[in-house]
Amino acid sequence: MTMIASAGTFALGHRTVKRIGYGAMQLAGPGVFGPPKDRRAAVAVLREAVAQGVDHIDTSDFYGPHVTNQLIREALHPYPDDLVIVTKVGARRGPDASWNPAFAADELVQAVHDNLRHLGLDVLDVVNLRLMFDVHGPAEGAIEAPLTVLADLQRQGLIRSIGLSNATRRQVADARRITDIVCVQNQFNLARRDDDALIDELAGAGTAYVPFFPLGGFSPLQSETLSAVAGRLGATPMQVALAWLLRRAPNVLLIPGTSSIEHLRQNLASARLTLPDDVLAELDAITPASEGA
Repeated sequence: MTMIASAGTFALGHRTVKRIGYGAMQLAGPGVFGPPKDRRAAVAVLREAVAQGVDHIDTSDFYGPHVTNQLIREALHPYPDDLVIVTKVGARRGPDASWNPAFAADELVQAVHDNLRHLGLDVLDVVNLRLMFDVHGPAEGAIEAPLTVLADLQRQGLIRSIGLSNATRRQVADARRITDIVCVQNQFNLARRDDDALIDELAGAGTAYVPFFPLGGFSPLQSETLSAVAGRLGATPMQVALAWLLRRAPNVLLIPGTSSIEHLRQNLASARLTLPDDVLAELDAITPASEGA
């Protein structure tokens, strides 16, 4: 049994995957732009992730741009039969490294074909529509037009399953009237719990919820409680934050990212970290669910 198998599995589109995967965003250069400082090290991290049992990798062609997908192909192609690669479309990078919406039909079609080409695939397992009404978080806006484009590409056989990223509860409901949604990928962690109600709704529907930035991302979570708990358990704050997410709901799939093999192994070891009920209550109190629901 691999280290992460103890965390269990959950459905992701047409596949069942282990609940801890790997997010490739940090393999690109600073600000998720340009090439990595050490390409060989980036390739080694990807190969180690799969060797440790990871069967779910999150990426996008706008990471770099193109960098992480090219690294994934270099490191892992031809891919293991059980590997699910999830990508995103709906954004593009400016020459100044800015993040810009790319919702037009031709942009979405081009993005899907770019992902296929750079990953070396004939069909994409899961494509998340990254909503860009507000780059910093979910914001209301009409999604029918771009989602219809992806649904048409799905009918053409280029996409197996569709998900949403940076989405509100209303947008998830709207999307389900257009096509089947297999996952929702939003920011969620101990300090940011806006999606508590959405997670429970998705769990009831058997839909995966994929939280990103488990420690706050570009603005890292600073918590004396988290650090104290980690010290008592002989774990790192990241391991505790990941273990808390695994306990949050059975439909939560994790995609912690790192460019370090050492940190990768630490992240995957969170699958075996048990949080006693009193510790769970202590962590829950950092940001009570009622405030974010």
